[in-house]
Amino acid sequence: MFSAELYRPNAAIIYRRSNGQVLVCERVKPSGAWQFPQGGVKKGESPRDAACREGMEETGFRPNEYDIVAEHGPYRYDYPPTERERVLRKRGIPYAGQEQHYFLCLMRDDNAEPWLDYKEFCSFRWVQPEEFDLNWLPDFKREVYRQVLRDFFGVEKS
Repeated sequence: MFSAELYRPNAAIIYRRSNGQVLVCERVKPSGAWQFPQGGVKKGESPRDAACREGMEETGFRPNEYDIVAEHGPYRYDYPPTERERVLRKRGIPYAGQEQHYFLCLMRDDNAEPWLDYKEFCSFRWVQPEEFDLNWLPDFKREVYRQVLRDFFGVEKS
């Protein structure tokens, strides 16, 4: 097991419409991987502020377009060895994985659509939480999503 400081601080944001649908986005790499918008917490930044910033960078949604109605975390996952090596090359820090805080946001306008910058995401869709398929994720992220779906929506995935 790794020490807490070897987990990259991360924040994720779940946008939800009044009909219960949540936004999921397809990653550019690897294609076919769908997830909630998320990203690193900068030094001196709170997880909540990081979630709002990352959400705006990745979807274009501004904080005045939604209300944060719930938060859970931290959740942790370990990178597989190949991902750990990639992160080490990219950041120069041997992160074991990520420690994530999730924020559930109720959209104020159910017709609002994200604007993707295509650096991280290439597509999006709105789904009911129970429709989220854990097979859309790399293996190492599935347990966290299983916990998130249960904690926020009472959805049990096996």
